[in-house]
Amino acid sequence: MINGITITFIGPGVMAEAMLSGILKKGLTKPQNIQISGPLVDRNEELQKKYNVRSFTNNCEAAAEADVVVLSVKPQRLEKVLQEMKGHVNPNALVLSIVAGASIAKITRNLGHDVIVRAMPNTPAQIGEGITVWTASPSVSEKQMEFAKTILGAFGQEIYEEEEDFLDKATALSGTGPAYVYLFMEAMVDAGVHMGFSRRTAERLVIETLRGSVDYYDKEAEDTRHLARLRNQVTSPGGTSAEAIYYLEKAGFRTAISRAIWAAYQRSRDLGQDAEVHPPE
Repeated sequence: MINGITITFIGPGVMAEAMLSGILKKGLTKPQNIQISGPLVDRNEELQKKYNVRSFTNNCEAAAEADVVVLSVKPQRLEKVLQEMKGHVNPNALVLSIVAGASIAKITRNLGHDVIVRAMPNTPAQIGEGITVWTASPSVSEKQMEFAKTILGAFGQEIYEEEEDFLDKATALSGTGPAYVYLFMEAMVDAGVHMGFSRRTAERLVIETLRGSVDYYDKEAEDTRHLARLRNQVTSPGGTSAEAIYYLEKAGFRTAISRAIWAAYQRSRDLGQDAEVHPPE
């Protein structure tokens, strides 16, 4: 439980709302223990009215007494926000960042604070079905690790990794992953329309096929749920699936996916390195 500690969200965007909503829905703490801070008064008032949380327009004031400070601002605003808040965060507070590409070293340097958890959630967190990979700096206590685990588990599943490099890998695989899935779905729908289905019917067929496939995977016994085995179940020799898979393999489908994910990983690392090489003046 995290009841009794004060959690402040710096940047009340969509993901911050997903997090605070998940925390409150699971009854992990009370609304009066959650604070939000952002420059847009209308957005602050919207969340304050919807969740009965406290709102601020001054980040320093909002963070001053917080036990956990969640950094959920846009990446391009992070350096300015950190410099502004430097010296105003409780030395014993946990800073939990969900800002893509922002390394622990960068946050520590610009904030003057070294009790940091870095996390990479993905968009399904907005409906409580996210998957988050996270890591922590050496200064994070065992109790604060439990706080982080509880908070991140409030809007989906969480996986802890000791090495920070896995955050960039998670950005490429699960963080960006929904984009690959939607592109694949879009291509399937377009194929259905090309064959004569209405777009609405094609979308329904594709969506329910993917939903059912994932559910079927989840319900299989752990020792039989290997993806290749499940694929083989619907691939009869000389059948339609075999023909389709032959063309996908011939077109380099598997290689293209692998290379795309690797490219995203490299880009995530590059963004982080750019931040380290070009610190704010």
